[in-house]
Amino acid sequence: MTAFLLGVLSSLAASALMFVLGLLHGSRPLWWLVAVCSRLTGTGLGRVYRHQSSAEGDIARDLGRARWIKVLAGRGNVLTREVFSPLWSGELSPGSVQVLLPETLTPGDSWLDRRSHDLCLFDPGFTPDLLKTQVEANMNYLAQVTRAQPHIELRSFNLPNTCRVIATDRAAYLTFYNSHSHGRNSPCLYARAPGLLYSIALQQFDMVWANSSPARPAA
Repeated sequence: MTAFLLGVLSSLAASALMFVLGLLHGSRPLWWLVAVCSRLTGTGLGRVYRHQSSAEGDIARDLGRARWIKVLAGRGNVLTREVFSPLWSGELSPGSVQVLLPETLTPGDSWLDRRSHDLCLFDPGFTPDLLKTQVEANMNYLAQVTRAQPHIELRSFNLPNTCRVIATDRAAYLTFYNSHSHGRNSPCLYARAPGLLYSIALQQFDMVWANSSPARPAA
């Protein structure tokens, strides 16, 4: 049932994203119109980054003033880059930090295996176990750098790997994955709080968190 709800939410949000991107490919007045409609309708869409990596400067700024932070990632590479380093070093100290990464130790077929299969279809450098190895490396890194910080909690999930969410009490950065490209090449939506897209991002995170388990870093 949870997987079904996640799929419905992702489909609805992805449809909204496709509509917005269609307008973005038009003229500047259309993007201005999207911004105005966002305020009038309460969707909270502030801007769209062509690639999610383009948002990292703004993410770092929002992390620096956040009271709490939630991260749901499909691989977690961003968590090991400069944008998050002040958080792991203790330079930043929000009230709570919750991090979700895919489960790598589930025997048999898993959602991470399915995502890995999709990546192999268009990226010839991807072997079946590469994604799992990358997630394990990122989880091991986080377990090491956060071991003395009790306000940071790491958990893992075995659910559809469909999006990345980085959320604070002020805003959310939301990226929807597709089966034909890496997440880094996907557009990233910036959603202000409060607003519909911001609520969808938090709902997505909270449902996965409720069906997750404490992270078990690989040996």
